[in-house]
Amino acid sequence: MTTILNGKELAKKLRVKVKAEVEALTSNGERPPHLAAILVGEDGASKTYVNSKERDCEFVGFNSTVHRLPADTSEQDLLDLIQSINTNDDIDGLIVQLPLPKHMDSEKITEAINPEIDVDGFHTISVGKLTKGEDTFISATPFGIIMTLEDYGIDTVGKHCVVIGRSNIVGRPMSILMSRNGYPGNATVTICHSRTQNLKGFTLQADIVIAALGIPDFLKADMVKEGAVVIDVGITRVDADNPKGYILKGDVDYEAVKDKASAITPVPGGVGPMTRYGLLFNTLKSYKMKRGK
Repeated sequence: MTTILNGKELAKKLRVKVKAEVEALTSNGERPPHLAAILVGEDGASKTYVNSKERDCEFVGFNSTVHRLPADTSEQDLLDLIQSINTNDDIDGLIVQLPLPKHMDSEKITEAINPEIDVDGFHTISVGKLTKGEDTFISATPFGIIMTLEDYGIDTVGKHCVVIGRSNIVGRPMSILMSRNGYPGNATVTICHSRTQNLKGFTLQADIVIAALGIPDFLKADMVKEGAVVIDVGITRVDADNPKGYILKGDVDYEAVKDKASAITPVPGGVGPMTRYGLLFNTLKSYKMKRGK
């Protein structure tokens, strides 16, 4: 029997806990945590995602501010806005929604965020601390995956984990977390990518597969061994004949793979909601750190 790793329901349960904590804070006269987001341009998926983050903040009682900027905003104007937020003591977390327009240097923008409110966990200082095993903001998607594995009691110790994708947002931090000395962790990790030869040979050996490459239905049933745990990070809009004009697809051929897997995340409703929970967790963490809690 395959276990469906329901990130939507888990995130809902965890958000209720955050809401109760925020209510306790505000009942004592303290201001609620505040998450700020910057959205540049009209990317449909990014707009949907930011709107969901706003709803999450409203549910748990956070203050939220979204700066929606036109696509032709200059890089310097964006940097100036980031700096103004960096120096605002009433803001506990700041995210700049990616991708950015092509005329902007995403790395430069990420590095401009104050590491103390870098709740996306993308800053070099955040990544460096993660690498060294120090307390830091773990980027939201890897954090959400770790929380899912923990809540469902997925055994990771001594397992072979194959991560498909080597991005700084998911693949690399996931490899660090899965190989760390702790739980979830203590796995033997292989990172595969576009230059990997015989990728199927690696995935067939994997006890845990984490697919994060952004290619719909990439991971087929013949690439997964019986009983593997499959985590699908991908989410791509694929054209479809329906009122929306698209359907959401993950990197895993879900219908074909689910009967072979011992546990699997669906798309949508798997990793995505837990990523958003990760931002709430990190914002609350930043809020507490400012207060020495």
